[in-house]
Amino acid sequence: MTLEIYLSSDSAPEQWGEGALLSFKDDRATIHADNAELIQVAARRLMTQGLSFFTLKGDWQLEQQWAFFQGAYEPKLDVQIDFAELSESDSQELDARIQVSRWMRSMVNETPEVLAPEVLAQEAAQFIQGLAPDHVTYDIISGEDLEKQGHIGTWEVGRGSTRPPALLKLKFDPKGDKSAPVAALVGKGITFDSGGYSIKPSAGMLHMKADMGGAATVTGGLALAILRGLDKPVDLYLCCAENLISGHAYKLGDILTYPNGVTVEIQNTDAEGRVVMADGLLLAGQSGAKTIIDAATLTGAAVTAVGGDYNAVFALDKDASDEFLAISKTENERHWPLPLEPFHAHRCPSHFADTANSRAVKGGGPGGASNAAGFLSRFVPNNGQGWVHIDLASAYNDSPTPKWSAGGTGLGFRSIAAKLLKS
Repeated sequence: MTLEIYLSSDSAPEQWGEGALLSFKDDRATIHADNAELIQVAARRLMTQGLSFFTLKGDWQLEQQWAFFQGAYEPKLDVQIDFAELSESDSQELDARIQVSRWMRSMVNETPEVLAPEVLAQEAAQFIQGLAPDHVTYDIISGEDLEKQGHIGTWEVGRGSTRPPALLKLKFDPKGDKSAPVAALVGKGITFDSGGYSIKPSAGMLHMKADMGGAATVTGGLALAILRGLDKPVDLYLCCAENLISGHAYKLGDILTYPNGVTVEIQNTDAEGRVVMADGLLLAGQSGAKTIIDAATLTGAAVTAVGGDYNAVFALDKDASDEFLAISKTENERHWPLPLEPFHAHRCPSHFADTANSRAVKGGGPGGASNAAGFLSRFVPNNGQGWVHIDLASAYNDSPTPKWSAGGTGLGFRSIAAKLLKS
């Protein structure tokens, strides 16, 4: 059965209850709201009734139809939506968002057994290359070659698994002139995080297949920008690994030396995201890009600070932060700034190295999200000018919410795409 869905700014008939969001008559339903957020909530309610075939009827705007898709998405069902008529440009935009969102959410929801580090790198590369076959080149460095080429963080975190870590280096060069990229994107691609020897409790591991949400988000951002007509070069770096326990895993007390000379004592093997991200940020800095954006499911502290409705944004360059936040507002994606100052780079001290990767207390202690961003700031050029770090607090839901199914949300890719087009 296909249910026809209409929008109305009028209140629902009295029999549906005061302030009812939905009313029904025969084979049609009416959503009594024109606000995108309430439309998403209504779509989610329809999904809880076991429906999966919809036709949007009447006057629907782009953002309203996008909201309905977001709420109606369901990992276990192939939901079918016949969308209402839009202008050609709006229809193309809706199709592009849906294509990218489906890819992102399917990646985040995939099992860690299927989505090994090399598989994630390959899937992302093929997705981007499929959008612009003549303008994309890439290289995947894996296993011991990571150590040989100085990508020490990704190698150390991933060497405990029998499935090798991998680092994707991808170039989108639409004009073929091999000029420096206007922007470089870096994504955390931890395909499963046990915590290593700083092992997580079982419940804390249950959603750790989503610890590659940063890789999905920056890949999605580049993909949408390409579909929107991006005509400037952009580099993409994904740092992919499984953080597991074995006789070959990295250990507490180990000291890593990065190519820029920074030494890092491992005080918490569960603070592995920043360790791999350092590799990607160093490459981004070497690329010459004036804009560097990284995204990672980096800290529980960010979730504590902003909840699951926002992503947290950090920057030493306040102009870069303000611009990104303004862009995210126009894209209807919620981001919120958290503190980052130069002193945060020194908030994880070590007696044996330049810095530790975390403080040796649960969650990294007070200011854990800012301290993690401070760690990353050691690996970006020009005192952080043009760099924005996104801690993806809203990347994944353990269980359904009024707006979202369980699993990945994809939030953040629209803002990244819009920023790339302005770079």
